[in-house]
Amino acid sequence: MTPAEQHTVPTNAPRLDQYLAGLLAGQSRSQVQRLIAEGHVRLNDGPARAGSRLRSGDRLSWELPATVPTRLQPEAMDLRVLYEDDDLIVIDKPAGLVVHPGPGHSTGTLVHGLLGRGPGWSTIGGTERPGIVHRLDRDTSGLMVVARNDDAHRELARQLQRRIMTRRYRTIVVGEVADPAARIEAPIGRDPKNRQRMAVVGGGREALTEFRRLGVAGGHSLLEVTLGSGRTHQIRVHLAYIHHPVLGDPVYGRRSPLIARPALHAEALTLRHPRTGTAMTWQTPPPDDFELAWNSLAQPKMR
Repeated sequence: MTPAEQHTVPTNAPRLDQYLAGLLAGQSRSQVQRLIAEGHVRLNDGPARAGSRLRSGDRLSWELPATVPTRLQPEAMDLRVLYEDDDLIVIDKPAGLVVHPGPGHSTGTLVHGLLGRGPGWSTIGGTERPGIVHRLDRDTSGLMVVARNDDAHRELARQLQRRIMTRRYRTIVVGEVADPAARIEAPIGRDPKNRQRMAVVGGGREALTEFRRLGVAGGHSLLEVTLGSGRTHQIRVHLAYIHHPVLGDPVYGRRSPLIARPALHAEALTLRHPRTGTAMTWQTPPPDDFELAWNSLAQPKMR
């Protein structure tokens, strides 16, 4: 365990887990909820609950359990690395590559490939997710940043939470989008009819997606998308909500003969280097399957 830390709440707050996630850089809300459930957090010297309302003057204390070395086996993997130093690595993830181990994916993930490059990854994300600051869905291609050490991880997580780190996506959607640019503000949570899906639901977490239309062809649209929040499946859920599901999305839309996955690509990543503060940007074009799908809709080559 780390030494116990103490904190006095300055103003009222609706939920303990949300408040504490804002204090603990590098810890997601789900990780904080796990800490609370395991008894590592106390409120006014007594047991704490994730949904406890906080009042000005409440006393919080917490201990972070010691990290356990990962037992995952390194695997040789040909990763496309755009940048690497002692603090971070930026990877162009191919579609089809799962980011970290989970049910049905005990080997062959990005994490196994990272370990195959040698030791020295941050551990504060958990033993099954060494280095992972954020993730992309298995079938989403594009840019990811991974932390080499805990200090870098905490700073990158802070930037992600405060939207200092920005990510831009490109996607093909079904239907001709009327607006040249728009924003979607709608809360996202578990779909009450299917817990394996997300949906726009009352009482969900606030979510903001903005897009710009780049082109229209063959009853489809090419969009540039940016996120004002980071909810699970956010782009896919929000675009389906406005009746323009991502092309080839079998969960929120339908499969397509044009592409064998959701046509979604993380094309740009901007952040400040966690050690030097230098602004850094990377870009990568969509892979061949994405470009072939768009070109097959009789649109001139993407600009």
